[in-house]
Amino acid sequence: MVSRLSRARQAPGATSPLDAALRALADPTRRQILVLLRDREVPAGDIAQAFTSISRPAVSQHLAVLHDAALVEFRRDGNRRLYRARPEGLEEAWSFIELMWQGSLQRLKLAAERAEANRPVPPTTKETS
Repeated sequence: MVSRLSRARQAPGATSPLDAALRALADPTRRQILVLLRDREVPAGDIAQAFTSISRPAVSQHLAVLHDAALVEFRRDGNRRLYRARPEGLEEAWSFIELMWQGSLQRLKLAAERAEANRPVPPTTKETS
């Protein structure tokens, strides 16, 4: 069974999904885990083996934070947990970033278009015969 809802979303008074996602993404190890899970489902043991500088319980804690933020989900396969990234978990964070940059990018585009329109046209060179 795939876990679809994070505990943060289920708990009354919990932080917003955006806050949970941004907090989870603030840690470089969790970002590395997300990259590892980006294209495929990975058993928890394999994830732990990829991070030799931290303990398995620490990797489990990172996975729990990512799960609570709805950035990963898992399914059970016997006694294993298979994790995969949930790109849709980043939708609110992506929307926020777009909101913050939308005006700036639009102004940059307009400035570039004005500069291009006001640029003098270089004279054409005529071949002499």
